[in-house]
Amino acid sequence: MNVLTTLFYLAGAAGITLLIVRVARTRGGTGGPVHDRYEAAFLNGGPARVVDSALAALQSDGRLAVGGPGIVAVVRPVAHDPVERAVLQAHAAAPHGALHHLRMAVMRHPAVQEIGEGLAARGLVVDPATRRTTLRWCAGIGLTALAMFPVSAVLTAVDLATTAGPSFPFLLKVAPAVLAAGVTALVCGTIAARQVTPAGRNAVFAYGRAHAHLADAGLLVALHGLRALPDPVLREQLVAAARVYGPPRRRGGGSRRPAPHRYATSDAGDDFAAAVVWCAGTSACGGGGGGGGSSCSGGGSGSACSSGSCSSGSSSGGGSSCGGGGSSCSGSSSSSCSSSSGSSCSSSSSSS
Repeated sequence: MNVLTTLFYLAGAAGITLLIVRVARTRGGTGGPVHDRYEAAFLNGGPARVVDSALAALQSDGRLAVGGPGIVAVVRPVAHDPVERAVLQAHAAAPHGALHHLRMAVMRHPAVQEIGEGLAARGLVVDPATRRTTLRWCAGIGLTALAMFPVSAVLTAVDLATTAGPSFPFLLKVAPAVLAAGVTALVCGTIAARQVTPAGRNAVFAYGRAHAHLADAGLLVALHGLRALPDPVLREQLVAAARVYGPPRRRGGGSRRPAPHRYATSDAGDDFAAAVVWCAGTSACGGGGGGGGSSCSGGGSGSACSSGSCSSGSSSGGGSSCGGGGSSCSGSSSSSCSSSSGSSCSSSSSSS
């Protein structure tokens, strides 16, 4: 039993070390400041907040109008940055101007996706794939530690039955190692569940303090969510659009299920846990719901979200689509889908 006790402690120490090192590495990075309001929006609420910030900026100076029931009209097609350009491209490619479709389409656009990738590269957020892997490791070690209690109880009974004279119970010998592994898995899992790292939280707080004197609608949404939007009509429309792709209710009328890739600093009240869509380079972006635009998938047609760029292929209409739901790279002349890091895809051939 002494050998088994040693093995339990060695296994527990290995699991604890593995989790601590894993969490420390995935939540480390060079850090650095937040560069613009879109990065602040991504840290505060993911791609959904980025799109809401761009829509608020476009509507505040009259370039875009949102009317009831959630219909978007472009008044002046002028974009000042890649995200605003993505909004105009998605609106032009969409079959209708429904706000919830447009919002979901722009969330999948490379201009928005690459914001998250840039933040992840600097250690301000953790990409979903890395986060899921870490959570699986935490769950695996935690469940293993939990399973060791009945195993230890059986070994204790065997030891007491086969050992002559008094013997210290095996379960009590290994309990510290098993408990330490279980508690470490729980703590590390809680930390790993947060999308934004401590460096990211500090950076966005510093950015908010430095720009607290500005009253730009897009910045207010980026920092404080839809509750800070000055226009009550647009706020109501965006809240309704967020509900469309919010997490479903349980059949029995229970509470909402938590949204995937939830951001620790986002506002659950005004964003309604809108579907946060982040390809994070290696995962394919699904298309916007209900015909909101083309999809970004790695299949045989359409285009793929890969490492923040989009590779065009032949679509069903003969053109090529770029990024996520709605933005198009096809046409009679050469057009491009720009992203926040400057990558673009263009199609010079005419659509058939």
